[in-house]
Amino acid sequence: MMQDKRGADPGGGDDGWQDGEDRQGLLAGGDYGHAGKEASSLPNGSGGGEQQQQQIRTPARVRFNDVPEVVRMSSASSRRSGDGSLDDDDDPRATLDLEDPLRDDDHDDHDVDDDHRMPLLTSMEAPSVALANDLDDAVEQELRRPKSGLKSAFMNMANSIIGAGIIGQPYAIRQAGLLAGVVLLVGLTAVVDWTICLIVINSKLSGTSSFQGTVEHCFGRGGLVAISLAQWVFAFGGMVAFGVIVGDTIPHVLLAVWPGLPDVPVVGLLTDRRVAIAVFVMGISYPLTLYRDIAKLAKASTFALVGMLVIVATVLVQGLLVSSEARGQFSLPLLTVNTGIFQAIGVISFAFVCHHNSLLIYGSLRTPTIDNFSRVTHYSTGISMLACLVLALAGFLVFGDKTLGNVLNNFPSDSVMVNVARLCFGLNMLTTLPLEAFVCREVMQTYWWPDAPFNLRRHLVLSTGLVASATFISLVTCDLGAVFELVGATSAVAMAYILPPMCYMKLTTRSWRTYVAGAIVVFGGLVMVISVIQAIGKLVNNTDGPAQCQ
Repeated sequence: MMQDKRGADPGGGDDGWQDGEDRQGLLAGGDYGHAGKEASSLPNGSGGGEQQQQQIRTPARVRFNDVPEVVRMSSASSRRSGDGSLDDDDDPRATLDLEDPLRDDDHDDHDVDDDHRMPLLTSMEAPSVALANDLDDAVEQELRRPKSGLKSAFMNMANSIIGAGIIGQPYAIRQAGLLAGVVLLVGLTAVVDWTICLIVINSKLSGTSSFQGTVEHCFGRGGLVAISLAQWVFAFGGMVAFGVIVGDTIPHVLLAVWPGLPDVPVVGLLTDRRVAIAVFVMGISYPLTLYRDIAKLAKASTFALVGMLVIVATVLVQGLLVSSEARGQFSLPLLTVNTGIFQAIGVISFAFVCHHNSLLIYGSLRTPTIDNFSRVTHYSTGISMLACLVLALAGFLVFGDKTLGNVLNNFPSDSVMVNVARLCFGLNMLTTLPLEAFVCREVMQTYWWPDAPFNLRRHLVLSTGLVASATFISLVTCDLGAVFELVGATSAVAMAYILPPMCYMKLTTRSWRTYVAGAIVVFGGLVMVISVIQAIGKLVNNTDGPAQCQ
């Protein structure tokens, strides 16, 4: 009958067994097993009976020593002799490949007899630890992305505002009247400034990191579709419009500077608007679009702002030199309130809307706080309003009722300074186009791949596809006309006057600010309805006539 392994032992009982066990460490099993092997080789009934009893009891009850025992590796010279003991090759301790991670690199030639305290299976991690390490790597990569200071962020936002829309501000004053136009310009600047800051505030309140995410948080899937479509259409329409402007400005400047350029082989092709669009957009705008971080466009934005200052100075100086035949007339409605006030709201709004890339600029800040972003927004909208107001008054007070949508076209084509301004305007469009491409790409990635990490192949495909498709549309059209007025009215008004205040009302408790937000929503809705009706009327009646490529 099998003996109870945990029964009392006459020679000391269980305490004697425990004392024998306590003398053995966890990693000392090799010697202990060896001792048991020697005990089992003795004749039955000899003095090794107690060791044999320990040999029997040990496999049934294992104790782990709380104090780790130092394992000392045996050298090759200390091999045991053939007196029945084991060689190092047979010793399981000799097969342990242990390293001391705390040892300095300069002591790689340490002796094999050195002590080692490295635990086994050191490369294994719990799944939660591995996931946390992956997240830390992603955060570290995000922190390594280039950031911009307040000055660079101001350059990017101001360039986004002072774009193609600034050239149409004299026309906006003509449509609204001098008094109403100035009031609209100042008032809409204040509204746009507030709604730009609302986008960041709404993002903080909703815990989201994008304009699309905020609207989806407030209004569900339908809100995400609406804001994504509005952002993408407005940004992509801007890319196409900038391409058209490049084709309408740079070839004329080249012809004015070099009249015999069409006869020059190869280079003379640049006088063709289609070749000029393809070469300059794909050669200048496309490489800038390949940047992943908007902060890297700060220098290009600085160049664009300098170009816009040249345009403003040109209108101021050349306006004084315009002949009396080119000057326009003034009437009471032109000096007070005119009938095209809603058209003026659309033109001014198109110039100041930069809501679609506001969170991109916020994320590019080295210290992204609401105070810093508000400071950038106030300076950007204030400087932009000042530039637009100066250009609007300088152009309208000279040309009056003859003011065109592009005020540079009111000046003679043989003016050197005006041609320099046209060149700066065209180059400005080349550096502003990447900002719109950034927005289109960000909208697409947020909509289809919201949680996916950065993928270089997807980045290249989206960037190339956006610039190539916008360039193609610019090649086949000369004037977007009422179609772009319709798209611009819906998307720009929705992003500037409707969606940010509605999200704010959804995310905050009722106060006087929510009532102001509600009033802005009503104003935006009226502007959208009236602008859409006017745009459709232009499409049906063809009041402006067919566009002609020059």
